[in-house]
Amino acid sequence: MMTLVSYDVSTIDAEGRKRLRKISKHCQNYGQRVQNSVFEINVDYGTFLKVKDQLLKIIDSEKDSLRIYYLGNKWQNRIEHFGAKETYNPEGILII
Repeated sequence: MMTLVSYDVSTIDAEGRKRLRKISKHCQNYGQRVQNSVFEINVDYGTFLKVKDQLLKIIDSEKDSLRIYYLGNKWQNRIEHFGAKETYNPEGILII
């Protein structure tokens, strides 16, 4: 199931900067960064529920914003890419 996760974290204090790093690192563990604060995460539903639960524990709901877009399993026709950044195949080979 493909999901798009975007976030906006208040970084006016050290705690906010720490939350920003934690959210970014957590998203990187499961998906691909496609914009500064936007990740495409393509995992099964059960795994995504765990990802979402952890993200909700990290954010400060009074200062931060987290948006999740569910693109589903037939996501290929729902995403178009234009511009300078190279696109990637989320179902292709992952080199670490």
